[in-house]
Amino acid sequence: MSGTLDRKQLERLREELREAYDFDPRDPLFGLSRADLSGPKLSRRTVLRLMAAAGMLSLADLIVACAPPAATPQAAPEVAETPARKGGELTCGWAGTGEIRTLDPAQINQVLQFQIASNVLSGLTHINPDLTAEGDLATSWEVSEDGLEWTFYLREGVTFHNGDPFTADDVIFTYNRSKDPEQSIHSRVLANVVDVQKVDDYTVKIILAKPQASLLVKTLERSSGRAMTIVNRRALEEMGPEQYGLTPVGTGPFRVVEHQLGQGVVLERFENYYDPERPKLDKVTIIPIPEPEPLAAAIEAGDIQLIGGNPPAAELIDRFEANPDLVVSTITGPGFQALWLNPWRDPYKVPDFNKPVEELKKEKGFKVRLAIAKAIDRDELIKRALFGRGQPAFGTVNPAMRFYFDTSINETSEQRFDLEEARRLLAEAGYPNGEGFPTLKLMVTPAGKREGEIIIDILKKNLNINVELDIKDFPVLIDHFDSMDFDMLRIGSGGDYDPDDALVDWMQTESKFNGPNRDKETMPFGFFSDKEVDELIEQERVETNLERRKELVQKANKITSDKVAAVFLYHPLDILVYRKEVNYPDESRIPGLVDLDRVTIA
Repeated sequence: MSGTLDRKQLERLREELREAYDFDPRDPLFGLSRADLSGPKLSRRTVLRLMAAAGMLSLADLIVACAPPAATPQAAPEVAETPARKGGELTCGWAGTGEIRTLDPAQINQVLQFQIASNVLSGLTHINPDLTAEGDLATSWEVSEDGLEWTFYLREGVTFHNGDPFTADDVIFTYNRSKDPEQSIHSRVLANVVDVQKVDDYTVKIILAKPQASLLVKTLERSSGRAMTIVNRRALEEMGPEQYGLTPVGTGPFRVVEHQLGQGVVLERFENYYDPERPKLDKVTIIPIPEPEPLAAAIEAGDIQLIGGNPPAAELIDRFEANPDLVVSTITGPGFQALWLNPWRDPYKVPDFNKPVEELKKEKGFKVRLAIAKAIDRDELIKRALFGRGQPAFGTVNPAMRFYFDTSINETSEQRFDLEEARRLLAEAGYPNGEGFPTLKLMVTPAGKREGEIIIDILKKNLNINVELDIKDFPVLIDHFDSMDFDMLRIGSGGDYDPDDALVDWMQTESKFNGPNRDKETMPFGFFSDKEVDELIEQERVETNLERRKELVQKANKITSDKVAAVFLYHPLDILVYRKEVNYPDESRIPGLVDLDRVTIA
């Protein structure tokens, strides 16, 4: 890779790297001045400093960012370039789901939903491909010396899709709605926000309890954050929350003109968007396609031009790469995938995780959980199910978080592959060679059928236990997951850019994905609960010393792995597939998102 740059370019990059890491980790603002952190767009120096402070910057990253793109083995024949132009209609297939249940940011709990909402609603900031925040509805911002007060200057002249003007009142309304757990599943994202105050119609002040360097990316970001994605008060009052979830009114580049459950979403260009150069397209039609083969047939025939939603089934990727009419864009994926074992059901029932691992190992239910975790060779699973496109996972913290990612956990986790130990644990639990083990059901989506079959085959081969496949459309599977109504279930997460996405959202007793709709009288917690983990996560979410936060994050992550909160399987790649006539600019290629406002079609 380095051969593509000359000596002077490499030396310049090395100097940028040295400067980026020249900061005091005890400084909650990473050694940056108030001017450095002010918006609307951070300088290259500030972006590199923030990436370094988050452990997301290396010389290799700088080389990749500056080097010319390399040709791929599947490179298509050269064709005359078609000039980008405004207009046209794009038809997208949303993979792995039969319906888009909601687009209300307060209720969005799936990546495939906020991929669409990001094109319809705005926030004070929006993330870019470098995973740093840029101004969206905020034109600029200032930070107090102690890092506790952030003043945001709002964009003037912005209108909602229903014609209402956007002002500071909409920021205050969104904050009050989102901090209410009865109205928003993302209320805990605002735990460190003391207050949001209106200074004037186009200025707001956000008061924090403690300095929070992730405020711009985690809390205020319009897509993955969702807590402060700006909603329209009048539309909510007139429509009601259910209809608003189908046809939300925002200030984004596209407006929703049609949305029927099971039949997709139609977006049209918002003529009064604050940037007159965007969006380029006149119309976007999004069609849910739950089954892999119909999805592949649709994009190969040109019936759809782009695939969004859940990742395409792994068995399709080689086929797509071999097709000269398609582009397959692959980048590091910010997420994890896991096999969830219901702790309220036999044979792996564990009603209390608040014990040392060695004590848990004496219990029948935990022995079975650990046996299953240790019986899965993740390298084999990735090779067979993903055709090598993934990295073994042993926790929710993903490698895209670099600084916080524990590179040794695959050697230290109790879940590491050990077939002899797995069989011994199963025998000690009363099921030698799988004898007497009940037949369980593994719930997967249609797109996950092949992977489910491989997991079942591995468990049969290694433990001699029988598991049956239970295929559910994605929204139905989510219902079962949220209500803890399953034996085994395959699901994961994407768009996780910060440890809070991995830990706060998933691994605390009160996490928003931890069985929120369960019967709380019979199930005091969802899939996992540990007091030490709860406390560690509370500490890390406001810890400003980077090394200390890393220590807390990795300790919490290790406990969830050792106590088998789930059988963690792999960290996937982020793969976007579209036809050659689609121009998808690098500026829009954000991990986990499908932003369409700069996309054109020939």
